[in-house]
Amino acid sequence: MSFPAHRPRRLRVNPAVRRLVGETRLHPSDLVLPVFVKEGLAEPHPISSMPGVYQHSRESLRKAASEAAGLGLGGIMLFGIPAAKDAEGSGATDPDGILNVAVADVRAEVGDDLVVMADLCLDEFTDHGHCGVLRPDGSVDNDATLQRYADMGVALAQAGAHMVGPSGMMDGQVAVIRKALDSSGFAESVSILAYGAKYASAFYGPFREAVDSSLEGDRRTYQQDPANGRDGLREIELDIAEGADIVMVKPAMSYLDVVARAADRFDVPIAAYQISGEYAMIEGAAANGWIDRDRAILESLLSIRRAGASIILTYWASEVAQTLRS
Repeated sequence: MSFPAHRPRRLRVNPAVRRLVGETRLHPSDLVLPVFVKEGLAEPHPISSMPGVYQHSRESLRKAASEAAGLGLGGIMLFGIPAAKDAEGSGATDPDGILNVAVADVRAEVGDDLVVMADLCLDEFTDHGHCGVLRPDGSVDNDATLQRYADMGVALAQAGAHMVGPSGMMDGQVAVIRKALDSSGFAESVSILAYGAKYASAFYGPFREAVDSSLEGDRRTYQQDPANGRDGLREIELDIAEGADIVMVKPAMSYLDVVARAADRFDVPIAAYQISGEYAMIEGAAANGWIDRDRAILESLLSIRRAGASIILTYWASEVAQTLRS
């Protein structure tokens, strides 16, 4: 018999060898924990479509943030759920609004031990559920929305956010927010994580429950078309030119090609958001005994990291950090 000269299996023979030659690694500092905080809650409220994830009270949010810092996570991304909404999303810029006070709470809890991020968008605060203000015909007014984003960015910075995450996909949003931050004294202290390529995905479903969404219709006139990869890269390029410090692809799972192309092309950190539907699918399949939950979680995160994302937003961030540390 003739035997092959090359035997790649020799480098898979046991766990120690596999660890030695592993090309992709996860570390807690790669992970960002998205969290929801709801105005008026006395205790955490479970989200039925996202087992293990909660709408937090202000107190439980502080505890989650403290745990995240202790686990060495890279950051925490805050989403606020107000008790009342209006057409302008006025709660987003109210210093006493839930997101702004939550940012202040978390910053007081963790200081600079954890990057405190806040989602910069109006959709949680508007009674119509869109990411911007509307014209009389019901369409989103891009340029009128930009001023609201600028004001929201400054409010979040004043509350103590290290980083703001504009996610509304309005043309010119990063430039307007950067200018507002700079002119308000935050040129050096507050950075922008831009949702550069955010796709109009079917996988956002559980998130709508998580934030008590009021949305009617869809967001296809401003979020990316799932058919388009090059267009996503163009959006990312524009955001970088406008002053984004980090750019993100959302969702992660169905857009790993965009993550990989962005990582190859651009010299800023690339983030990816493992969204609610991705989380719910794995949890649901595992609950039915169809997949190995723990292996599937780690495999999904490794795939995002392997594609080129250096930062991953995931609802499993704290759990995975505990696993990695052990």
